[in-house]
Amino acid sequence: MRTIRITAGAVTARAELNDSKTATAIWDALPIKARVNTWGDEIYFGIPVRLGEDHGRDVMAMGELGYWPPGHAFCIFFGRTPASEGDEIRAASAVNPIGRVIGDAGVFKKVRDGETITLEKE
Repeated sequence: MRTIRITAGAVTARAELNDSKTATAIWDALPIKARVNTWGDEIYFGIPVRLGEDHGRDVMAMGELGYWPPGHAFCIFFGRTPASEGDEIRAASAVNPIGRVIGDAGVFKKVRDGETITLEKE
C-alpha cells in the first residue's frame, strides 16, 4: 500500500493509492502542489501527469480518488457533483480510479476554491 498525505488549507487527510499504472505515475510525480478547483463536492486540480483513460468510469464512491485524463487532473470525490443523479457521485466524464481517502472524506467540504493543495508521500 502506498500512503499519501493531502493538505489543503486547514484540512489534512491520509489516502492510499492503488496499484494501477495511473496511480504509479502519480506516486512517482510526488510531491505535487497546486490550486484547488471545486465542482460540487469534488475537488480537482491539474498535475504534471499525462495519461489516457485506464479502466475509467464516471460514477465514483465517497472518498474515492481519480485521475481525469482530459484535464490532467487529480480528483477527490466526497459527495454529489452537478452531474450527479440522485445520491450518486458522478464525475464530469470518465476518470481512472487511483485510490481512496482513509477516514472521513467529508473534511474536504471545508476546502475552498483557489486554496493551495499539496500531495506528499507519507
